[in-house]
Amino acid sequence: DAKHLVPNKMRDFFCTINLDQEEVFRTQVVEKSLSPYFGEEFYFEIPRTFQWLSFYIYDKSVLQKDLRIGKVSIKKEDLCNYTGKENWFMLQPVDSNSEVQGKVHLELKLNELITDNGSVCQQLVVHIKECHGLPLINGQNCDPYATVSLVGPSRNDQKKTKVKKKTSNPQFNETFYFEVTRSSSYTKKSQFQVEEEDIEKLEVRVDLWNNGNLVQDIFLGEIKVPVKVLRNDSFQAWYLLQPRENGNKSSKTDVLGSLRLNICYTEDCVLPSEYYTSLRNLLLKSSDVQPISASAAYILSEVCRDKYDSVLPLVRLLLHHHKLVPFVAAVAELDLKDTQEANTIFRGNSLATRCVDEMMKIVGKHYLKVTLKPVIDEICESPKPCEIDPIKLKEGDNVEINMENLRYYVDKVFREIVRSSISCPTLMCDVFYSLRHLAAKRFPNDPHVQYSAVSSFVFLRFFAVAVVSPHTFHLRPHHPDAQTSRTLTLISKAIQTLGSWGSLTKSKLSSFKETFMCEFFKTFQEEKFTESVKKFLDDVSSTESKEPSGVSEPVHLKEGEMYKRAQGRTRIGKKNFKKRWFCLTSREFTYHKQQDKEPIFTIPIKNILAVEKLDENSFNKKNMFQVLHGEKPLYIQANNCVEASEWIEALCRVTRCNQKRLSFYHPSAFLNGSWLCCKATAEGTAGCARCTADVPADTQIEIDGDRETERIYSLFTINKSKLQKLEEACGSIAVYQGPRKEPDDYSNFTIEDSVATFHTLQQIIDTLEKLSESHDKYQKKRSSSAKYGSE
Repeated sequence: DAKHLVPNKMRDFFCTINLDQEEVFRTQVVEKSLSPYFGEEFYFEIPRTFQWLSFYIYDKSVLQKDLRIGKVSIKKEDLCNYTGKENWFMLQPVDSNSEVQGKVHLELKLNELITDNGSVCQQLVVHIKECHGLPLINGQNCDPYATVSLVGPSRNDQKKTKVKKKTSNPQFNETFYFEVTRSSSYTKKSQFQVEEEDIEKLEVRVDLWNNGNLVQDIFLGEIKVPVKVLRNDSFQAWYLLQPRENGNKSSKTDVLGSLRLNICYTEDCVLPSEYYTSLRNLLLKSSDVQPISASAAYILSEVCRDKYDSVLPLVRLLLHHHKLVPFVAAVAELDLKDTQEANTIFRGNSLATRCVDEMMKIVGKHYLKVTLKPVIDEICESPKPCEIDPIKLKEGDNVEINMENLRYYVDKVFREIVRSSISCPTLMCDVFYSLRHLAAKRFPNDPHVQYSAVSSFVFLRFFAVAVVSPHTFHLRPHHPDAQTSRTLTLISKAIQTLGSWGSLTKSKLSSFKETFMCEFFKTFQEEKFTESVKKFLDDVSSTESKEPSGVSEPVHLKEGEMYKRAQGRTRIGKKNFKKRWFCLTSREFTYHKQQDKEPIFTIPIKNILAVEKLDENSFNKKNMFQVLHGEKPLYIQANNCVEASEWIEALCRVTRCNQKRLSFYHPSAFLNGSWLCCKATAEGTAGCARCTADVPADTQIEIDGDRETERIYSLFTINKSKLQKLEEACGSIAVYQGPRKEPDDYSNFTIEDSVATFHTLQQIIDTLEKLSESHDKYQKKRSSSAKYGSE
């Protein structure tokens, strides 16, 4: 959220997330507020190198260009200082001289020349090779050029490269020569040596500009290299472009307001698979350890400050190796020991509930889309007024009609859910089966607890959450408006109540916080709702194999707007780029003129041969990829690097098992009679580069086990002091059998069996030390091969 924004008028604000100058996400617009609450969460892989993670606050304008109010920019190196905790950041002014990104490749050399009169002088050679990752200007590739200057106290020799058209990765390959002369005040010394005083005061400056043609040129960034670092040597390196040091920064930045952010940034160095064997085996055997609290996986959750940090990589790793169900059963049993009342079963944020939550998010994506997407689309695209809170009713609203509308939607969503058991993933059913039987064993005298144990997850923590935030679960590509969001909130409340076992009894109705919801639910007191929930919970917590009836519906995987190049299927018409609505299902990849229109072009998934990035030099456009499918390649431009990466990943995942996948492809386009990459003149020539994924694999859930194990190693390493405290606590309990000494040191830890826990801790610490040595060796090797420069 933000507060005290300027201008001091009630405006409509939104916030964007940018990698350097590239926008990758934007929030919904919050209307008429100076302290807007966005409350949105974005999780994304970063597909390229970057210098700054930035957040811009915009004032939304209907007729004019949206106005940038201010920004928060955090350098990549500083992200670790803010990760995992909320911080208020003062908004900084947006200055065109500080909006930079990209890097430049330079070679610098000092030559010694003998002049005609026999004296020795120094010559500086600056070879500007290329730039990479320059920003888009007004959504298009820029027309960059560079100025190269030798700057000193009394000199500024400047030279300029040619302008390169429409590219963010210009290849300059130009060399400039500068005389390094002495000032007249120097007395003559050795003629074969450069004076320290000469060199100390000189620097090479390279400025990048976008050629504005008829308007003013735009500054893209600069680098400065002192000549003294060269001595008589040659340096070749990449230098990150820096903001201009213009000294015009405002001292009154606080007047712009502030922005509250919670950033979690992780960066891991993943070693080859064999390095992780010991740690991986230790984690995978966790479900067999007695008691479970002495296992490596459980200890991980104990020492991490935030359970979520540990749960995500742990669940993914156990899922990948088919070890999740027994582990969830073991930690759920431990959870139930502390549960005294049957009606509070699995309501807290324990390790067991977090593991089930993450499992449902990972394996239940398709299930949600099959079940909820059609009805959510109807609610968002043809909204009916559903407000039943008398305080929030607008003038002219009829509460009876609104209640009927809400009832219609709730009935429809409920009906879709209770009919959906056939689509519920087998893994979810297996977990629910375990939870159901553990609950019945813990509370043998309560016949309903076996149902409430399952409904507390599937209704309260899965379907109800997806209904209230469809954008988060990729059920909708855009944020719903305020009225639709309110409707979805009311439907979600209703679904939670209908799914809570036995909540429709008269005694339960009085427990509603809102009187209007109590009135609404008086119309639901019918036995058929309770019976439908019971039958659904029976079905999804059964381990019997489910045979789908009839032909299954295609699963919607991803959709959104992108640009595609005209494929030239007709003789008339220029091959330009057009905005289209793309849709990927488990059956086909299509594009449409507009959302909800009939598809213009369809590629069956089984016909896709490869999905790969496309070199920028093909069309001088960034974020492009190609879909190869028998006919001519389909060339597509995404809106940003994150979106491009997500589309490529989704398309690769759904086509990975195709029988006729290509092993080689052309990384550039076929233009003007030849392939730009290999210069072959026949359009049917086999590809010149190996495909990134030419081996069929199990595509149901794509998980990199080594990466998840590396993340767990990092978490253990960060919390090594807690591991040692826990080890001390186990030793203390084992040795000293009387009252525990200094309980504050370990009272927060669960230690059921001190000997077993101590043994596991020793294994963890020993494994960490070996992995740490491997990381140190890699880092030394990497640093010794790094080139001089600003990276």
